[in-house]
Formats: sequence, C-alpha cells, structure tokens
Amino acid sequence: MGLPKRKTSHAAQGDRRAHHALVTPKLESCPHCHEPKLSHHACPNCGWYAGREAVHIKTKTTGETGRS
Repeated sequence: MGLPKRKTSHAAQGDRRAHHALVTPKLESCPHCHEPKLSHHACPNCGWYAGREAVHIKTKTTGETGRS
C-alpha cells in the first residue's frame, strides 16, 4: 500500500479543502404567493411553476396531525 513520503502541511490541506465550503442556496420570491423558493423549482408553499399550478399542495385541516 502506498504511503505519503512527507507530512502534508496545514497550508496544503487548506488549499485542497478550498472548495469544501457550504453555500446557502440562492432563493427568489414566488411570483404567485411571494414566498421564497429555489429557482427552477415549483414553489413548496403554493405549488406553482411557470405561471401554472404544477404540484397540488395538500392543506392540513385542524383535525390532521400527519401521523398514521
């Protein structure tokens, strides 16, 4: 099995990990309900995409808990 010939310095480790940072997703407002949503995705709040209802969103009634 291959082994490293020398110890990797902290600077070299940092250079290698330079692209590992987490970035927050870019959000835009939904043109229908004005809630934040990912671009090129249907709105999770109202289900609209490209000027039409793409996904039907079920609304919870007061008696539903979401458990089975």
